[in-house]
Formats: sequence, C-alpha cells, structure tokens
Amino acid sequence: MDMFEKLEILTDAAKYDVACTSSGVDRAGRPGTLGNAVKAGICHSFAADGRCISLLKVLMSNDCAYDCAYCVNRRSLECRRATFSPEELCRLTMEFYRRNYIEGLFLSSAVLENPDNTCERMLAVLKRLRQVERFGGYIHVKAIPGASPQLTYQLGLYADRMSVNIELPSQKSLKLLAPQKSKEKILSPMGLIRDGIQENSHALAAYRHAPQFVPAGQSTQMIVGATPESDRQILRLTEGLYQKFGLKRVFYSAYMPVVSDRNLPARNTPPPLLREHRLYQADWLLRFYGFTAAEILDEEAPDFDPLLDPKCCWAVRHMELFPLEVNSAPYEMLLRVPGIGVKSARRIRAARRYAKLDFPDLKKLGVVLKRARFFLTCRGKSLSPLPTDDPAVVAGAIREGSPFHRTQLPGKAGGGLALDQPEQLSLFAPTKEDGVKCLTGQI
Repeated sequence: MDMFEKLEILTDAAKYDVACTSSGVDRAGRPGTLGNAVKAGICHSFAADGRCISLLKVLMSNDCAYDCAYCVNRRSLECRRATFSPEELCRLTMEFYRRNYIEGLFLSSAVLENPDNTCERMLAVLKRLRQVERFGGYIHVKAIPGASPQLTYQLGLYADRMSVNIELPSQKSLKLLAPQKSKEKILSPMGLIRDGIQENSHALAAYRHAPQFVPAGQSTQMIVGATPESDRQILRLTEGLYQKFGLKRVFYSAYMPVVSDRNLPARNTPPPLLREHRLYQADWLLRFYGFTAAEILDEEAPDFDPLLDPKCCWAVRHMELFPLEVNSAPYEMLLRVPGIGVKSARRIRAARRYAKLDFPDLKKLGVVLKRARFFLTCRGKSLSPLPTDDPAVVAGAIREGSPFHRTQLPGKAGGGLALDQPEQLSLFAPTKEDGVKCLTGQI
C-alpha cells in the first residue's frame, strides 16, 4: 500500500472527530476567488483570535484492538486497515506544510495493539517533527486512555493542545457500547493534563525559558444521540468537566448511524444535528453568560425545545424577571436577555454612561431586537407587539417560523426604522445575522 492510499484511508477514518471542521471537497483555486480546498485530510479550525487555520487531520492507524459498537474502526468491522510509520507521517506533514496546504497537524489514532504502543508511535511523530524537522507549527494530539502517565506527559511537552475523548455521557453507556473503556481510564489522563498545565504555569512564572506543557489547553468530545441520556445529563456532565478539569472546549458529535448494532439507533435514523446545535448554544451560556446547568434545564424539562434556543427557553420560564429597563439593568441581567450577546451587553454598559438609550440605539449596538423586544424597555417604553405577562404567547412569538418577525421603531420619519426580516430558521440555512452571532459567540 503506497502512502497516498494510506492517506486516503486514514483521513477518511478521522472525519468523525469534530474538534475541527473537515472540508471534505476537492475545489481548485479559480480566477477571482481566494484559496482552495483539498479532500485528503485538510480541515479547518479557528484560532483564539478568529483566524481560520488549516490542519492535516489524520489517524496514525485505524487498526484498532478495541471493539466499540459505535466506531467505524472497531475490530470486528470489515474495512481497509492502514498504519503510518512515524517517518511517513512526518514526511507528509512537512511536505504539505512547505506547499502551504496546512498550518498544523491534528493527530489521533485507533488503539494499535495496546495504548502504550500507540502512544509511543505518536510520540515518535511529535519528537521527529519538533526536534529533527524543526517544525514550529500547531499540533493537536489525542491522548490515548489507558496509556502510562509518563507517555501522556511526554506528548504534552511537544503538543500545543491535547484532548481526551470522553465518548459517551455515562459509565452505563460506556459499559454497554465500549466495554474496554471506562470512566477512570478517560478521566485519569484529563487530570494528568490539568495538573501538568497548572505546574507548568508556575514553572513559567519562575523560569521564562521553562519548557511549555500543552500551552493551548485541553478539550474533549462526546457522542450525542447514540444512547438515551437527556440533554440535562449531558449539560451537567459538561459543567462538571469545565469546573474540574479546566477544559477549553467540550465538543458534541451528533451520532452518525454508519454501523449496525442492536444497542444503537437503526441505520436509517437521521443524526440529531439540531440537538447538537442546541447543546453548543447551551455550552456558550455556561462559559460566557454566567448560567449554570441547573438553570438551563431541570427535571421537569430535561431536553431542549427544538424551536427555541436555550436562552429563550430560560427567559420564557422566568418572565417574572422581565421586562428589564435597558438604561439601568445590571450587566449580568443584560447577558440573560435573548438577543443580547457579550459584545452588545458591553456596548450597552459603556454607551448608557453618556446618554439614555432607545430602541434605534440598541439596533446600532448589535442587539437582535426581534427577540430582545419582548424582554426590554427603553425609558419605560416597550416595543413588544404582544402582552409580556403570558410566557406561552411570548414563546410562540419568538419560535422559529413565527409571523411576528417585523416591527417599526418609533421616532423616525416615514413610519420608523424597520427591523431586518429574518428567514425561516433551519440548521442548514441559518440567517446571515445568526451566522455572524454564532461565529462571534453572541446568541
């Protein structure tokens, strides 16, 4: 098997890891356009400063010793198997980098023979790239649960970011679908990476030239929809992971029914992509908006409303707190208003020091008035066309597809300033406004 065949197999086997977004298409550059796309493993991630970076996302091997029911690389499944040698993978990475195809490497692997053997092979790749090839680009590597702590720590000295996939939301589901994995084996390397990052921060404070350990932090991924856990259980687990291990991100992967098993959804079951989307929205609320998992979902409502985003769901259930007067409301409460994101809340807080704000001003500050108007007043006046004391009425008005999508702002010639008319929301055709909010983190 030549190197290109291996590349084709092992980049395809890595496509279900959602820690970065795969292009999946061959698209040559054309006059008048900027950039191109290559199917063989080129994928895109976003840096903290908003830059889009290209990564070679590939497995070291798909010849797995484990037999996880949900996995396309499981031992009992008949498929083409391939394994890169460390030298081959280094040569591919450097040649792609010299041609300006990529800016970094995203390296994972199936468990080849045993966790330690797999980890040693991945470590050989990273050592060769950093020490022999003098590669200074970005490297994200997946830690292998069950590998020795010494090998995991060594990986962290050469990688920019590490991640340990938690896979499934409960020990019961792991035992059912991945009996060779366990909660302890997954959480143990997470704790090791957390402790290594903390110790390294102290070392760097004392010695500026101390070697860095996982400077970009760690993340994880879990599969959604393969097992019967509720959204509330998943969100509580997410909150616990952020608090206990200081993760940068928790990624959610809607289960793609590509294998048959009696304990999994049928092959013709559509992947729960909208559910994945709602979990990502709730994840932003946990990390940037001051919400807790217990506030977002409770025992009476353990799952998200598919037609309402999580912040709207919370606001509708707590109408006694609204409407807020935008010129005097605390910053923490402004963050909880649907249609106000972190940036627009900061702008409101800064602008109202100098003048009383009105609805046209909020529009200029980036507030999404088609949702926020039900929960705000400006100088004591409301823009809501409906009574706000009935949660069911408000929920119906802001649900996707509602006819209450247009209003007039007072105080303007010609009948007032009209809000932009939104499109029918769907997972695959979001409005331009929601697309921008998603990228900037404003819900």
